[in-house]
Amino acid sequence: MDNRKIRVAITHGDTNGIGYELIFKAFEDPAIFDFCTPIIYGSPKIASYHCNALGIEGNVFSIINSADEAQDGKLNLLPCFDEDVKVELGMPSQDASRAAIKSIDRAITDYKDNLFDVLITGPVDKDNMHVDGFNFPCNERFIESCIGDGKKGLDILINDVMRVAFATGDIALKDVPAAINKESLIEKLALFYATLHRDFTIESPRIAVLALNPNDSDAHHGKEEQEAIIPAINQLVEAGACVFGPYQSEAFFANGDFTAFDGILAMYHDQGAAPLKAVNPDNNIHYLGGLPLISTSVDLTPRYDIAGQGKADAASFRQAIYQAIDCFRARHNFDAPYANPLPKLFHEKKDDSEKVRFSIPKKREGSGKAPRTYNGNKGENKGAKTVASNSQEPSDTPSANAE
Repeated sequence: MDNRKIRVAITHGDTNGIGYELIFKAFEDPAIFDFCTPIIYGSPKIASYHCNALGIEGNVFSIINSADEAQDGKLNLLPCFDEDVKVELGMPSQDASRAAIKSIDRAITDYKDNLFDVLITGPVDKDNMHVDGFNFPCNERFIESCIGDGKKGLDILINDVMRVAFATGDIALKDVPAAINKESLIEKLALFYATLHRDFTIESPRIAVLALNPNDSDAHHGKEEQEAIIPAINQLVEAGACVFGPYQSEAFFANGDFTAFDGILAMYHDQGAAPLKAVNPDNNIHYLGGLPLISTSVDLTPRYDIAGQGKADAASFRQAIYQAIDCFRARHNFDAPYANPLPKLFHEKKDDSEKVRFSIPKKREGSGKAPRTYNGNKGENKGAKTVASNSQEPSDTPSANAE
């Protein structure tokens, strides 16, 4: 890939929270402009209000009318709506949530027109996102519904120590056992494996799977382990994936076993998120894997308690930007060799029998010479057999259908 700057779209999130403060602080360091061209999907009036509240002077951002007008070296702001929105810092409101939805909706529209490369979503209040009869799920599920084309994304919580994905979503703990089955675990693990391999450049990802039941052991496996978790692990191992477990959660984290793995699949949110944040409470981000659009977000709420006070730490937001850029380049480099594959050096017979690599002429009557054939050790056809056998694109993920 060339060294062009990545176009980074940024949604402002809940306009009564710390979204704009995170953005302004993240781009205080001019060095970040060497790697990307940012485009804020927001409102000039709201952005100016936050600048005044934070005591930021000068022309911090440049207003553009379209994403393709974004200029390198500037913090570009693209207006997403015309109506006035009342800003009440530190207070949840329908206006603030409505502005957040319009921001991400406009960004997704521009992504479909190939106007930017990666997306960073600002923090929202999920409990206050039911606006105008629209039940907004969360940033990740909204993106998935808009561009997934039926595919499911995988939310991965990341910091400098570990990467954790979740077998179940935001559901009550009492509903977790019923949501765990062999097929869904295989799907999540295969997607996790592919994401680590393709977007994080890990050649053979080692994934640990946690047990659901706290007293699970080799001698006394729980119902879910016997019926779903262990069969899913075994099937992926047979397909060639480096998947291990199930591990009892307490011992796994207490003994430091997590350091031996590239990824961890927890059965429910708190089982994986709590130890991850206990080990490293800062700079945690969410990575949305498995979709065409690379998207990251900070693991933060709008933080109404400190909104507009200049107390927000932008380190995790800056990390979310760098992570998205790194994964975009890694995915591009991974996909590049497969963009123009060599043509197959064989054709099918009409009767669909064996594949013939080369057309061999029959011996002419009276010629006294045998037909010319391939010799793997000499002659101008040397190496042709190797090229033919390697013309197939290799698979980067284990087969989820291995028996």
